[in-house]
Amino acid sequence: MSASFRVAAIQACPAYLDLERTIDKVCALIAEAGRNGAQLAVFPEAFVPGYPVWTWLIPAGRTAELRELYAALHANSISIPGSATERLGKSAREAGVTVAIGVNERNTEASDSTLFNTLLYIGQAGEILGRHRKLIPTGGERLVWGRGDGSDLEVYTLPFARVSGLICWESYMPLARYALSAWGCQVYVAPTWDRGEPWLSTMKHVAKEMRCVVVGCCQAVRTDDIPDALPFKAKYLASADPWINPGDSVIVDPDGKVMAGPVREQETILYADVRGDQLIGPRWQLDVAGHYARPDVFELHVRRVPMPGIRIVDVPSEGSEL
Repeated sequence: MSASFRVAAIQACPAYLDLERTIDKVCALIAEAGRNGAQLAVFPEAFVPGYPVWTWLIPAGRTAELRELYAALHANSISIPGSATERLGKSAREAGVTVAIGVNERNTEASDSTLFNTLLYIGQAGEILGRHRKLIPTGGERLVWGRGDGSDLEVYTLPFARVSGLICWESYMPLARYALSAWGCQVYVAPTWDRGEPWLSTMKHVAKEMRCVVVGCCQAVRTDDIPDALPFKAKYLASADPWINPGDSVIVDPDGKVMAGPVREQETILYADVRGDQLIGPRWQLDVAGHYARPDVFELHVRRVPMPGIRIVDVPSEGSEL
């Protein structure tokens, strides 16, 4: 573990529903974070190619409108692996930065039609470390994204720390948080669409409870960032606040104290320098997966089993064993 390292929370707006331009922007931001000494760069939830804000605006029964927008989102979503991840890997490698980024991901392992809200991890050598599909989309998000399974819950051991995270309101799932604590998470990334209170207090609580650095990262999106060509803008956003989402990205230390941010109504990169001893020392008082665990009283089972939508059982050839 390094003596100290720098983390970055990238608060920005994608080129909405434009995959190629969004990847261009991501690559530029990775390079900027690398130039400023970051070893970990965290991007917001569903940054590629944008958060489906319409799901909170358009009634579920307006299927024609929803189908059109879903098709546009799908057309600009990514496969893992794929050409987009290759570009992101190249940028991460050139900058020497590990990247955690929220993406809209196609279910290429099956129908290639369902989308997942995915947290993608790319190592500083450009390799795909892993991905996590949001276990349960919140409210109206269920009209857009499918549900992930437990097979991709993981903590990644990196040269500077053990890194993991959950997406937005998964941070309100105490058992999911505990599982990551038990696997040794030291830097917790929290890409989100949420902002303000009580979300900011949640980021402090998670940091204090897990005794880890929390990187909460949100998009900063204005009404003007939504393309005029999308009909729902004029119909549902005509009288909206100029800022659809002001951001409120924040970095919190293991004592629950803010290290950087929160920052509102601007695109920026927050940085915080973390000492290696900060990841261990605070756990002398509280280690929820150590001396505070009490396995004689409480026990958690985590099913990290893939749940594929299709299993192929071929007819055995003549003469083979069943």
